[in-house]
Amino acid sequence: MEPQRAQRPAENSLHSAYGLNSRLRVPDWLFLLAVGAFFFFWKLAPFGLIGADEPRYAQVAREMLARHDWITPTLGGAAWLEKPPLYYWQAMTAYSLFGVSDWAARLPSACDALLLVLAVYWFLRRFRPGVELDGALMLATCAGVVGYSRAASMDMDLAATFSIAMLAWFAWLESSQRKYLAAFYFFLALAMLAKGPVAPFLAAVVIAIFAASQKSFQALTKTLWMPGLAIFCLVALPWYAAVQLRNPQFFRVFILEHNLARFGTNLYHHPEPFWYYLPVTSLGWVPWTVPVIGAVIWSARRLRNQESDRLNAFLLIWIAVVVFFFSISRSKLPGYVLPAIPSGAVLMAQWRRERDREKSSALLAGLHALVASAVIFPALMIRYILLDPHAFWGRAAVVPLIVTAAIACVVFLLVVKVGLIVLRLGAAPLNQALSARAIADELSRYGAGNLSVAVYLVPRETEFGLAFYRNQVVPRYETGQVPESEHLLVAAQGYSKGMPKAAGRKTVFLENLATQKLDLFYVPAK
Repeated sequence: MEPQRAQRPAENSLHSAYGLNSRLRVPDWLFLLAVGAFFFFWKLAPFGLIGADEPRYAQVAREMLARHDWITPTLGGAAWLEKPPLYYWQAMTAYSLFGVSDWAARLPSACDALLLVLAVYWFLRRFRPGVELDGALMLATCAGVVGYSRAASMDMDLAATFSIAMLAWFAWLESSQRKYLAAFYFFLALAMLAKGPVAPFLAAVVIAIFAASQKSFQALTKTLWMPGLAIFCLVALPWYAAVQLRNPQFFRVFILEHNLARFGTNLYHHPEPFWYYLPVTSLGWVPWTVPVIGAVIWSARRLRNQESDRLNAFLLIWIAVVVFFFSISRSKLPGYVLPAIPSGAVLMAQWRRERDREKSSALLAGLHALVASAVIFPALMIRYILLDPHAFWGRAAVVPLIVTAAIACVVFLLVVKVGLIVLRLGAAPLNQALSARAIADELSRYGAGNLSVAVYLVPRETEFGLAFYRNQVVPRYETGQVPESEHLLVAAQGYSKGMPKAAGRKTVFLENLATQKLDLFYVPAK
């Protein structure tokens, strides 16, 4: 089967609009590397690891590297079997090359995002030429991709490997070349190592529905290619077998609790309404939300048209399956739906290619500019949002509102770049208000890292963050883990009078961290 080809639009693509080849003669791949370096790698750690997951995953990788163990993830010396190992392996490699740091912990996601952007560029150039640079740039600037490319988590691992696998499958369908089918199984195996069996399950559902919609069950049966299945098994299964042999509880913890129970129950306390992922996915496409929604509506209306490009149907099904599947889950987190973002960007590029000669809608352009510029106001106000919420709607908001209105009138492509630069202004407030790195910096003033640290009535985010930045197990007073040796104590603000009783001896108040509502104490040895 020959791939569907199209002539390259000569005038309206981003490629020609900026004259990248005709004027500057910068190769596309070099330009994409520069864009990736800016959006994914530049100032990768201006603020510390945030939330409970980032420092926890970073610490697991550090402990695995210290033990030279590539099989069993551990946290605080105990087996931590919630997630597969792909991110840990990447972080261990980064630590080995660059040392342990929050920057190195975030490096795997940045590399995965860049690989995904390059894969989308290659796919469009090979099978839908004319908008390959447009599609790759739009994907690289989606808020969901930029945000998760800068996070020490498994979400970008899964989004990149799953998306590359799906594009490889469609490449095989278009060309009948088995090398693409082999690539599909290889990247699908990596996706299973990134997040578990959800990756092959989603791939099977997308392909099955697409085959049914095209009345092409032969494509479904030919997908079950024995050498490809062997590649999948050889890449994905050895770790699962090894970790199960070493840790008999793995199947119960990982499969039953952190896959089936997480999906079917609210065991881990992340409930959200059914429609939760509609706004989350839309936010993930910012600043391209309006054109992506336009592309979805336009493509859906053409599904029954026999002349419609079947790639559009494939991408629509991909988006719908991912969003619907996680919508029916009882446990919801924003990153779950990240694998739907690349398909939206590719569909938007398709829409641009097929409608290249049509006149642009002024209403659509206006809505696009409005949504794209909407990120500027919270970016300019981030210091007040985090550190002084009462000033949010005071005089401090006047200038940012004026700036936002002005930016809405400029070329909307520049908004993303301006927005990212402005967000850098929020790095210090983010670090001060949300990351345990700021707490660790304050603690280093007392004992220069020689004293251990305990916590009392603090959030999990603080506990896991201190475990990473102090590289120690952090005991909790409220669970009876009160160290007998001298130590530093991080406690929830407002409990200073009850500290001697909680510690079982006198305590010395050191300082208050108002932005995180915490108090620091020195506790002498018993």
